[in-house]
Amino acid sequence: MAQLQIPGGYKALLNEKETEHAIVLIKDFFQLALSTELNLTRVTAPLFVQSGLGINDDLNGVERPVHFPVKDMGDAQLEIVHSLAKWKRLKVSEMKLQPGFGIYTDMNAIRADEELDNLHSLYVDQWDWEMCIDEKDRTVPFLKSVVEKIYRCLKRTEFYIYDRYAAITPVLPEKITFLYADDLQRQFPDKTPKERENEAVRKYGAVFLIGIGGKLPDGSIHDGRAPDYDDWITETGDGHRGLNGDLLVWNPVLQNAMELSSMGIRVSPQSLKDQLAERGCPERASLEFHRRLLDGSLSLTMGGGIGQSRLCMYFLRKAHIGETQVSTWPDSMRADCSKAGIRLL
Repeated sequence: MAQLQIPGGYKALLNEKETEHAIVLIKDFFQLALSTELNLTRVTAPLFVQSGLGINDDLNGVERPVHFPVKDMGDAQLEIVHSLAKWKRLKVSEMKLQPGFGIYTDMNAIRADEELDNLHSLYVDQWDWEMCIDEKDRTVPFLKSVVEKIYRCLKRTEFYIYDRYAAITPVLPEKITFLYADDLQRQFPDKTPKERENEAVRKYGAVFLIGIGGKLPDGSIHDGRAPDYDDWITETGDGHRGLNGDLLVWNPVLQNAMELSSMGIRVSPQSLKDQLAERGCPERASLEFHRRLLDGSLSLTMGGGIGQSRLCMYFLRKAHIGETQVSTWPDSMRADCSKAGIRLL
């Protein structure tokens, strides 16, 4: 069911033409900052992959990929990607990149089962990135060091936009705060995961929440993660589990926590086995991607995705992601947005 939040007294700070120009500025500036900060080479990427190989992102395991038969391949089924989480690891391995170097690309996806609201669209556009790492880098301190580099890119982009549009004042704190999902659950046991995020991000302004997908102290999970890309099960040596997380910022327009990026150190052969067992799907080990990972032929990597339209929505102080991307929305949502002065592209 589509949900819509209408912020009181909302007025867009930029008109449609200014918005379109600003989107180009943000995308060009941020991807250059990201690629130089993380030593990433731009590559081309697929819009669809062949079904049955285990390459597509399964998200929470219940979302249906858009699929279609191909006449010249004997009606073999292809499916639109949900993300490139696993494809990127294959690419880094095939390119034989050295630790400390990686790739990034424009990822375009269709998520037909998405619940539509101010932040969620049928159309997903991200910078997907992946970098080769050493075994010694599979630690929380290394994860934090990469997050801090990405956060510096966000800070520079925020100033870049403010320098050109004075009405858009900077709000990001100087530093990002690192928290653990299990600690938040202990601190706010009676709140939902989203409510916990709101409490934390309202307080700190920008948070990287570590440990998304693994079991919390009460047996629940903070948010769903597929078992075959991020490592959310490995013990970190400080009483926690998980080598992944979400980068969240406080949205001053909607007055809530807003996820800009999800990232993590990827599964090792052992953590893949453990996560497949915990999720009750050990049969996935027979898929091509998983076989290659388990036999050690894939590089150790970390990676993630950074929402392009979300980033633009945040920096341009928009109330709806449809103000920074063209997608399809329910007629009722379009009508309500129009009445509230929210101009969907």
